[in-house]
Formats: sequence, C-alpha cells, structure tokens
Amino acid sequence: MYAVIFLHVHCSWYKLGLLPTGSANQQKKRLKGSLYLVTCQVLFFTDIFYCTQCSLLNASISEHDAEGQKESTPFLNADNSSEPDYDGKNMALFEEEMDSAPMVSSLLSKLANYTNLTQGVREHEEYEDGVRKVTVTVPPMGTFIGVYLPCMQNILGVILFIRLSWIVGTAGILGSFAIVSMCCICTLLTAISMSAIATNGVVPAGGSYYMISRSLGPEFGGAVGLCFYLGTTFAGSMYILGTIEILLTYIIPYTRVFEAENREGEAWANNMRVFGTGCLLIMALIVFVGVKYVNKLALVFLSCVILSILATYAGVIKTLIEPPEVNVCLVGNRSLKNNMFETCAKTAMVENVTVMTQLWDLFCSNETCDEYFEFNNLTQIKAIPGLLSGVIKDNLWGDYGPAGTMLEKKTLPSVPATDTSKEIVKHYVFNDITTYFTLLVGIYFPSVTGIMAGSNRSGDLRDAQRSIPVGTIMAILTTSFIYISCVVFFGACIEGVVLRDKFGDSIGQIPVIGILAWPSPWVIVIGSFFSCCGAGLQSLTGAPRLLQAIARDGIIPFLQVFGHGKSNGEPTWALLLTVGICEIGILIASLDDVAPILSMFFLMCYLFVNLACAVQTLLRAPNWRPRFKFYHWTLSFLGMSLCLSLMFVSSWYYALVAMVIAGCIYKYIEYRGAEKEWGDGIRGLSLNAARYALIHLEEAPLHTKNWRPQLLVLCKPDTDLSVKHPRLLSFTSQLKAGKGLTIVCSVLQGTYMTRGQDVKTAEKSLKAAMVAEKTKGFHHVVVSSNLRDGFSVLIQSAGLGGMKHNSVLMAWPAAWQQASEPESRKNFIETIRETTSAHQALLVAKNIDHFPDNSQRLKEGTIDVWWIVHDGGLLMLLPFLLRQHKVWRKCRMRIFTVAQMDDNSIQMKKDLQMFVYHLRIDAVVEVVEMHDSDISAFTYEKTLVMEQRSQMLKQMQLSRTEREREIQSITDVSRGSIKRKKPSAFKAAYQIQPVTILCIPENEAQLIHDRNTASHSDKTANSAPPDRVHMTWTKDKLISERAKQKEGMAVKDMFNMRPEWETLNQSNVRRMHTAVKLNEVVKKKSKESQLVLLNMPGPPKNKKGDENYMEFLEVLTEGLDRVLLVRGGGREIITIYS
Repeated sequence: MYAVIFLHVHCSWYKLGLLPTGSANQQKKRLKGSLYLVTCQVLFFTDIFYCTQCSLLNASISEHDAEGQKESTPFLNADNSSEPDYDGKNMALFEEEMDSAPMVSSLLSKLANYTNLTQGVREHEEYEDGVRKVTVTVPPMGTFIGVYLPCMQNILGVILFIRLSWIVGTAGILGSFAIVSMCCICTLLTAISMSAIATNGVVPAGGSYYMISRSLGPEFGGAVGLCFYLGTTFAGSMYILGTIEILLTYIIPYTRVFEAENREGEAWANNMRVFGTGCLLIMALIVFVGVKYVNKLALVFLSCVILSILATYAGVIKTLIEPPEVNVCLVGNRSLKNNMFETCAKTAMVENVTVMTQLWDLFCSNETCDEYFEFNNLTQIKAIPGLLSGVIKDNLWGDYGPAGTMLEKKTLPSVPATDTSKEIVKHYVFNDITTYFTLLVGIYFPSVTGIMAGSNRSGDLRDAQRSIPVGTIMAILTTSFIYISCVVFFGACIEGVVLRDKFGDSIGQIPVIGILAWPSPWVIVIGSFFSCCGAGLQSLTGAPRLLQAIARDGIIPFLQVFGHGKSNGEPTWALLLTVGICEIGILIASLDDVAPILSMFFLMCYLFVNLACAVQTLLRAPNWRPRFKFYHWTLSFLGMSLCLSLMFVSSWYYALVAMVIAGCIYKYIEYRGAEKEWGDGIRGLSLNAARYALIHLEEAPLHTKNWRPQLLVLCKPDTDLSVKHPRLLSFTSQLKAGKGLTIVCSVLQGTYMTRGQDVKTAEKSLKAAMVAEKTKGFHHVVVSSNLRDGFSVLIQSAGLGGMKHNSVLMAWPAAWQQASEPESRKNFIETIRETTSAHQALLVAKNIDHFPDNSQRLKEGTIDVWWIVHDGGLLMLLPFLLRQHKVWRKCRMRIFTVAQMDDNSIQMKKDLQMFVYHLRIDAVVEVVEMHDSDISAFTYEKTLVMEQRSQMLKQMQLSRTEREREIQSITDVSRGSIKRKKPSAFKAAYQIQPVTILCIPENEAQLIHDRNTASHSDKTANSAPPDRVHMTWTKDKLISERAKQKEGMAVKDMFNMRPEWETLNQSNVRRMHTAVKLNEVVKKKSKESQLVLLNMPGPPKNKKGDENYMEFLEVLTEGLDRVLLVRGGGREIITIYS
C-alpha cells in the first residue's frame, strides 16, 4: 500500500515536471511518461479498490459471524442494527415497533441482496498461510456442473469395476436385476423426499445432516448425523481397500510384504492392512496439507470413471463384430488358474515330439497324480463369447455356494475322483466367501450411495431449488441405466465361470470388465484405480466437515472438541478422528466385509430422510412449502419401508448394531437435554399427537382404574422470587415418580404490566427448582390483583382438556397466626372450599421442610394412615404410590381406623383386613378404640383461648375507641366471672404444651397490657412495654405467677382466673374435644412414624367459624413431625376389581 502511494506521488511529480529530465528525445520521453503516468494511476486506483473490497469482505464476514444470525430470522443475512429502519415521519405511528417489526421495504431489500458464502471445502481454499485472500467471484453453477456431475462421481465407483461382474455371475441376471432395482428404487424415492426437503428453503452447509436435524429435531439429527458420518468414514475405508486390491492384484501383483499363496489366508489380509494403512496416511496428509488439491483432481477422477464406462460399452459393441481372443482353461468342468502354465493341454508337440505340459507338474507329485486331473480332459472355452452367442441363457439364474467351492461350468461333463481327499485343489478357481443373495445386496448397495452430493453444494448453485431435484434425479436415473445395462451386457457377453471369478485368476489376473473393455484392459485398471483414490480422498474430505458441523451445533457435548480446527477453519481434530475410525475399517482387510457396514449407516440416513419428508407432509405445517411438487407421503413411506427392509436383508445383525448405536446417541442427546428449537417435524408431530390425545380423553370420563393424582402444586415464592419450599417439589416427584400430570404454579400479586419481568424470573426459578428436585412437569406463574383470585384462577383453569389436574398440593401456612400475613388464613380456607367445589382432592403437607429430599433413603419406619372417614380411597392410594419411590421403598404401611363405643372393633379389623387384601395393598391394620368421655377442662380452656383470640382478631378491624371498649369488656368478663368447676379440673387444664402465640401490633398490645396488668407489682408497671405481648396459657407461666405471688395469692384468686366455660360455643367445644382426643391417640401410635396421613376435616359451612378452623387443625396435628392432611375429591378412586 505504501509503495503504491509512493509510486502515485512519484507520478504526480513527473506530471508536474518536478523530476529532472535528461537530453533524450522529447517525444519518446513524453510517450514513456504518459504510459508511466497511466500505469501509476491504474495501480493506485486498483489498490484503493482492493482495500475497499477487503474492508467490505471483512465487514461481511463479521456480519455473517455475528450472534444475530440465527436460524429463527427470516433471512440468513438479516442484520440486527440498532438504528431505526425508517426515514421521515410517514411511519411515525409505527416508530416504537420498528426494532421488533422492521419495515417491509427493508426486508425485501435484504432478500434481493441475499448472498450465501461458498460452502463446504471451498471456504477453506480462501486461506493461505493463515491470511485470508480476496477471491474472484465464481459464477454460480448450474444443474449439470453443480449437481449432476458430482452425484455421478459419487455414485459410480469401486463396486462397478471390481464387484458387479462377480455379483452378476453369482446371482444371475435376474437376481442381479432384482438387487440393482431395489437399491436404485430406494435411492430414487429417497431423492424425491430429499428434493422436497431441500427445496423447502435454503440448505446451508451440512447437507443431509442439516436437513434431517432441522426436520426431525436435534435428537434424530444427532443420531442420524453421526450414523451418516460413520458411513462416510467407512466408505473411505472401502475405497482405500479397493485401491489396494487393484494395486496388489492387477498393477503390481508380486509386490508383497507377506508371502501369500492365496487371498484367503492371513498373509493376504496383512498385506491389505499394511498397504491400506500407508495409503490412508498419504491421503490424510494430502487432505491436511490442502483440500484445494483434492478439488482440482476431482475432474481427473471423474474423467477416469467416464472413460472406463465408455470403454466398457465400446467393448460390448466390439463383441458383435469380433469377440476378444481370451480363453479359459477347464479340467473337466472346473476352471483353472492360468498364471502357472501357458498351454491348456496335457501334452504338446515340440519339434514333432509329444511332451508333457506344465500341468503335470502342477497336479502330480511323487509319481502320484490328481485323480480328477487324470480322469478328465482339458477344454478351452472363450471367456467372452459375445453378445449374440446365447450365453445369456446360462447366466439367467444364480449359482451360490459355500466358501471353497470350485467354479464349475455345469453344462460340461466331468468324471469325479474316487478319492477326493488326495485332490490338489489349489490350482482351481473357487469361491473365497460363502455367497447368498442377502450378502450380495449388502455388498452392492454402496455403489448407489452419493445422492447427497448435490444438496451439499446448495450454496454454490444458481437456482438450488430447481437444480437439486433435477440434477439428483437425473443422476440417479443415469446411473441406474448404467448399472442395469451392465448387468444385462455382462450376462449376455461373458461366460458364467468367468463372471464368478472375482479376481480374474482364470484369465491371467485381469479384471473381468477389463477383458471386455476396448481398446485395452488397462483402461479399466487405471480408471478404477484413480476412481477409488478420488472417492477415498472425497470421503476423507467430507467426513471431518460433517463431524465438525455436528460438533458446532453443540447437541453432543463430548464432540465439541472436534468443532475446532486450524486458523483457516480446517477441521484438524475431526480429521484425526476420521483417520482413526477409517483405520478400523482397513484392519478388517476385506472390501466384502466393510461394504455391508457402511450400507447400514447409509440406509439408516436415507430412512430418516424419507421419514422427515413423510412427517412434514402429513403434519401440513404452514412452513412446509417445497418448490418441488412431485412428492407424496406414500412415496416417502414406501422409501422408508424399503430402506428398513434392505437393512435387515443385507445383514440383520449389522442392522441391529446400527440401530442400537443410533438409539444410544438419541437417548444421550435427550438425556443431556439438547435445548435446540429448530421448528422440527417431531415437535409438530408431538403437538398433533397431544391434540388428538386431549380430544380423545374428553370423549369419555376417566375410569377409576386409570385414576392417578394429577397434581397442581401451589408454590409460594420468596422475596427474591425463588421457591420457598423446595421440598414440596421433592415430595411431588416422590409421589408421582415421573408419571401423570404435574403443574407447578406460583402467584404474584400485582398487575402483569408492572411485574412482567418478575414473572420471567419466577418461571426460571421454578424451572431450576424442578430440575434440581427431578420433578417432571410444567411450570407457570400468574399475576393477580390478590393471591386469593390467583389461586382460584389456577384451580379453575390450569391444564387443558382431559389433561387437567384432579388434586391440589400445597404447604401448610405456618405464618397464619402472624399479623404480618393476615390473609394467609383466609386464602388457605378459601382454597379448601374451592377444591371441594371443583371436586378436586387436596393434599396439605405440614412441616414440609422436614420431609426427605430425593437423595435420602429411609432405611426403616412406617407410613401411618389414619382412616377416619371414607374419602374415596385416596388415603389408601397415596402410601402405595410413595412406596414406589426409592426414598420411601423400605417403609412399612400401617392403617389405623377409629372405633366408637357401639362398634365391634374385632369385626371391624377383620373387615378392614379383607378390604386391604382385595385392594392388593400390603399393610398392617389396627383398630383404635376411642371411648366416649367427659369433656376435659383442658378442652374448655383451649376453646376459651381460641375464642378469645378470634374475638381479638375481629376487634383489630374496628376503630380505636371501639377496640378499647371491646377489649376491656372481654378482659372484665374473663377475670370477674365465678366458676363452678372443681379446682382439679382447672389444674388439669394446664398440663399441656404452650398454646400457639398470637402476635398483636404494638398499639393494641400496649392497651391490652395496661388493662390486664393493673393488679401486678409496681416493677412490672414501670418496665418498658414490649413490641408485642404474647397472650398465652402455659404451665410455665402458671408456675412463674405462683412464685411471684406465693405469699398473697389465695385459692379464691385462682378460681377467679378461670373463664366462664358455660358461655362457650358448645359446637366449638365438641370440635376441640375431638381434635384433642384424636391428637392424643395419633401421637401415642404414630409419634415415631416417618409420615402420618390424616383425613382433613372440612371448613365450616358458616364462614363465621373460619377463625376457629385453623385452631382445630393445629390441635389435631400438634406434636407430629411430618403430616399430610388429605381431603378427597368426592369420587371413588380405588377399586377392588381388576
């Protein structure tokens, strides 16, 4: 740049005459000066243009790599500029929406200027020595160059040249025609499905992996993508083995590391391994050094394939005129290897003397000759009789056989040997492997793969949506015609024993197609050699980039290291892994064994391409609008079925292994939770299936046998919007074990407009807590003007259709007595009424923070069910469900029921045992007798304190004057009443635990304190008033008061402190009596149990008693660690019938 600027300045000085001039010819000098000036200007402006283009290119690259380039945007090159996308005030009405909804004109402009970077390998050619160079814009390719020829090059390959003639000879013309037809129809149907997917939008780099993953989701995409990668890698192994086989058999047959008498021994396999590994390393080095060399040689490799095919057709035509003079020597009807002799006869005339030929030396040793050789004559037949010879009739049917079977011409007579144990068979041509139809299918199928080559270059095409379908289908039709015509021509021109000679041993170690080709067999040998080399290089080039694309998607975490490479993007680590896997295929050392392996992986890939098209077509998604119209879901389904059939036909055990590998990858991606949303068809299929299931569920009511708790879990958020009681979610997962419906909800108070961000934060907290506690289900946060309405909305509307909750799980409101949360009691009781009205079950977990989490294992203990009233059987079902979880699995279940005075407890126990037996529940049954007894003073005292507290809570809502008057009246009545009960009864009233604290605000507390402590000592009156006064009746307080006033207190004063029990509400007294007595029994029996399940009594129908209802429940569960209060939904949910 600086040199050009200097040159430009120098030119300017020259123009201005500032440079010194000599005495030369002025005209010649001006001419040279003008040329010099023009050259300077051109170089200057060229440099400016170069710099500008570099800047634009760098900006384009930065823009392409920006985070805003997401698949969810309408266009790949859409930018995320923060500047307003409008000019002027014509659209001022929409100016606030411009950032999220740009103008139509801007989107159309981006569409018109849309460009896609050159994909695949060509991206890496733009780098050299770590510096990105500006490349000349390459004109987009058309259908012929961009799709047709690449597909032809990938489809035609090693199988055509070194295995197809053997397949024809072994399976016969009809069998071979069936094999070729099945495989070609399979690829044709797959190409139709692929064309529909590829024309449904832009297909970036990744080819089939991109299409499958974006159509079927990350799980299927990752599984099939890796299978396709493995298939491509093993294809490289197959091509390298084909290269080495051609090299060691036909080009340099005597170059061996290990001496091998035949191709069936271990020495031959070791030669294949050694030379194959060396060839792999050379190819890997070429790919590592520069991919551009592979691309430049691609045309050479394709030319070799085309010339070889043309030579074959020319040879077929030549057989009509003059068949080749190539003969096969037969002993009897057995084919001989001709590399050890020259004359196909037992004797020969040499200078008019009959002499023994070399064959006697081969078949005789120690004056003992092979009987079969002695008994049969030698016959020479033409290897290629010609197209009009009628040999096609002999080659119509197959000739399968086990390994070691000698090749025989069935139409020739032969005399069998009497002692076959002494036969010398090593000079005959025989089968190296056991042959059968399904094996040939697996070996042949790789010859029709490669149909994805066009879709992989979609970014290089002028019109991809037209070129991909036309080019791919035309390539398949062309190659299908070539294969079918070769099947017919081989069977019509070549002798059957020659066709079955896999390596050409009977014709002088020349490829069978080579003796048919014109003008020379070396056309086929050299052409097939370079074809295999080119295909191997292409596999080693494409497979690492496919693995890199999968790794960069991030759906398989342990593959992320293979997403990195050199500074120019070359996938170095992926290439190393590819070489390692390819070496595994080479160590197999047999092309016939490797071919079925890669057939499995390619067939699985094609299967899912067809599945993706069928799913998208059947779902009729709005975005499914392919340009290619000649598709139908039946064709895709047929292609999918054919792929699956060919997998098991080729090799059922390889098919199972491939499916297990794909399944393991699928479950791994699903387990790791690939959070990718690609708008795939599986998600749409899930939505359709869910819709169908929901509609079907509403057609008939749920049967009792199918009932299970579908939970609506009401979680209370903390001040930081995190879950306050995470153990509630742990208990949910233990109860559900991943089955049924779980909806975890929270309610925020306010309006959605002001708390929208809080809703998102709370939902993230809910989701994180559910993941941490392994709770499977849905989460939702609603905003309501008050919590009560929010709970009501959730109870009424949570769920959808038949997937609605039937049970509500919530934590016990421990703070219901605190003045800081005055609405918690009311919300709780109203929630109970809501669930009852909705015929939903209610589960209330008390002391939820003491419940075990999912990591704990309760080694022993019991789950105690206190069955007081029948609630539909929910109390019986819940412990059974809990014991399915590993936390509660070792706990025993006990069922308690209460018998009254007029009940026969013995018969009740027998009946209950029989009922539990019919329910198929393992539990210990016990009947507890609760005899009628007088209501104790303790019960009266508890009721009095409860009613006093309720009245005080009511008075807190009155005005200050009324509050003072009411509190004074309550206090006077309490202290001035005269009781008629025995002192012992009053004493018994205090043999209790402390009554729950009532917290009252400071001003009310001070008033109560002043009015109730007038008779206390002066030091109490002079002390500073506390913030809150606790109105409690405890044994400790009584002892303290006695200690303070031991001298002056008389028995009359003690009696004066007793309340007026006769004025109490008798209904409340009876309820308190039940709660106290039942609590005593439960504590006696279930004090040490791991969990206690109790029937939850319903709230009073008269809302005036709501204040007392919570007290009853507190007394009922007092002294118990883990309690689950259960209230049924009003229907039978457990049955004894099957």
